[in-house]
Amino acid sequence: MENNDKTLITVETVVNAPIETVWNKWTNPDDIVKWNSASDGWHTTRAENDLKVGGKFISRMEAKDGSMGFYFSGTYDTIKRNELIEYTADDNRKVKISFSDADDMTKIIEVFEAENENPIAMQESGWQSILNNFKEYTESKL
Repeated sequence: MENNDKTLITVETVVNAPIETVWNKWTNPDDIVKWNSASDGWHTTRAENDLKVGGKFISRMEAKDGSMGFYFSGTYDTIKRNELIEYTADDNRKVKISFSDADDMTKIIEVFEAENENPIAMQESGWQSILNNFKEYTESKL
């Protein structure tokens, strides 16, 4: 992933599940709506995912009280099953997600270009919270 002098933020976790399970939960829209939120006050109401190079994804994230919401979407640049997803978000930020297998556990590392609207610490915390929700959701389904 090229940096282009943009601030890069990295978040990561280890999921106690085989890589195939992790990949499927990460990419299946029926699962995405169950884990894709940064806090208990938010949820994803809709997700679509065309998982191929040039394919698009979109998630609708909303406050549970209905006070606000937004779409997060982009286009896939690289897909290597059970290994790597790279995409360009619709605001032109690049994201790289690496998956690696170790003894039926899966390490996920996400590196993304920071946006300019929110503080770096807030962005890192939000993306880490989503990743933590993913870990908890996936491990609870085993």
